Amino acid sequence: VFSTSRSCEVLSSVLSSQSSSLTVLDLSHNDLKDSGLKMLSVGLKSPHCKLERLSLSHGLISEEGCASLASALRSSPSHLRELDLSYNHPGDTGVKLLSALQEDPHCTLDTLRIQTDFCDLTLDPNTAHRNLKLSDNNKKVTRVTEEQPYPDHQDRFETWPQILCSTGLTGRCYWEVQWSGCVDISVSYRGILRKGRCNESLFGLNDQSWSLQCSKDGFSVFHENKETRFSSFRTSSSGTVSVFVDCPAGSLSFYTVSSDQLTHLHTFNTTFTHPLLPGFTLCSSGSSVSLCTPSD
Repeated sequence: VFSTSRSCEVLSSVLSSQSSSLTVLDLSHNDLKDSGLKMLSVGLKSPHCKLERLSLSHGLISEEGCASLASALRSSPSHLRELDLSYNHPGDTGVKLLSALQEDPHCTLDTLRIQTDFCDLTLDPNTAHRNLKLSDNNKKVTRVTEEQPYPDHQDRFETWPQILCSTGLTGRCYWEVQWSGCVDISVSYRGILRKGRCNESLFGLNDQSWSLQCSKDGFSVFHENKETRFSSFRTSSSGTVSVFVDCPAGSLSFYTVSSDQLTHLHTFNTTFTHPLLPGFTLCSSGSSVSLCTPSD
């Protein structure tokens, strides 16, 4: 994993070397950040750089890093034909700067992957446990003490205060969630049990689901009843989380969001054998989850 300044310096030096023959560079799933991309950009603008394909997905790169990259590719003739910046936070300015390169006759860039599909999710009332109350056009769920008068339904969770979204996930997509209290943010196969023993129906404790638990005590991820804690991350009793899923590649990543900056928490790498649905567990009374929309 290239996550240090020294690593990026070395790579930049390799790219700018007169004897460089490197044409493909994949730095996906590395904490490159804006500082690392700035160093890399020094090598990319070298006339000796022969790089044709560059992948920087899941790199914690924002508008600032994209601006450095665009400047480097404009300032010197470049061989770069393919650039993958998906699963980053380029912002509107970053998108415009990089997209403009494809219109620049001096640039050879013809393939640019910069955005993932934002999932505009809705909660499925037919799956809601009766101690979960829906609001905001089924965009928000809150755990309450009074049972809600939901009709019987075969898809309803009966044992745990859980709910699924109505839309299945395909391809590469992401969504954002605002949470408060103590909640599990999950993806699950539709076939997860709706009642029964703990491990079979609770998100994260079986082979049907993957979860991130968020609370004032920190973050933990769960799958098949195995927990990984991230006690070093400072948190409060609320926050925003981004979830990125690449279904064909079997990748599920969780990030915290603060001031439009992403901080990587954890990535599950697996093989998804069935369609996925986003889901949530409201672990304590008063806890809530709100699904963000593209305009939030």
